[in-house]
Amino acid sequence: MIIEWFKTQPAVIQALIGTLFTWGLTALGAGMVFFFKEINRRVLDVMLGFAAGVMIAASYWSLLAPAIALSEDMGGVPSWVPAAVGFLLGAAFLRISDRLIPHLHLGMPKKDAEGPKTSWQRSILLVLAITIHNIPEGLAVGVAFGAVAVGYPGASLAAAVALALGIGIQNFPEGTAVSVPLRREGLSRWKCFLYGQASGIVEPIFGVLGALAVVLMRPILPYALAFAAGAMIFVVIEELIPESHEHGNIDLATMGVIVGFTVMMTLDVALG
Repeated sequence: MIIEWFKTQPAVIQALIGTLFTWGLTALGAGMVFFFKEINRRVLDVMLGFAAGVMIAASYWSLLAPAIALSEDMGGVPSWVPAAVGFLLGAAFLRISDRLIPHLHLGMPKKDAEGPKTSWQRSILLVLAITIHNIPEGLAVGVAFGAVAVGYPGASLAAAVALALGIGIQNFPEGTAVSVPLRREGLSRWKCFLYGQASGIVEPIFGVLGALAVVLMRPILPYALAFAAGAMIFVVIEELIPESHEHGNIDLATMGVIVGFTVMMTLDVALG
């Protein structure tokens, strides 16, 4: 009954529901702070690796491959052009965001904060770092549902749901990775939880924007798909993998990547 109702909803509503789900799993992960005061660094590095693996697989199967296939169907320009342009723009968007928004990656001292200098608390800077990399995740889910709405032959509702499910799964450990370290900063459990779940609030916002953009301007679809992929790959290379290797747990983090990649690939192929 719920599934049938969901199928009848406009793409924007489907994208909103999908990204509310991914945000909800971020909040669920952040809620682990009520049970644990700290998280083992090896476990955290495996979580970061897992998130990286999910994002790499989603970038290809759910975003880049459909972008290239759609470009072939549309004609006009070589099929690789929209994928290449969108991919580069997505990475550039994240790079600019890095420069303009003050933030601090997990495990780093406050003096190593990136972006403009600020007097903001360390906890706020940590949350902003995760918030920035949640933007492309929200966009990816929104664009996937938008692709279904505009009737792209290679898009399916099951594939869009699979993407939302994969992003949501990796958001659970991500929420934990934000909230539990904040507990060590001296914040109360409730503040840690609120900050942890707040890092995912951008996903519904950008999910709706992504779906709207595709529905209103169908020709940008391949560019939008590749844009989300470029932004996610930027996050993986610039943030997740370096952070997961920083404390010497390279093999564990790598296995996390492999497992995450396999999970997302399986979801996309099996459901899509």
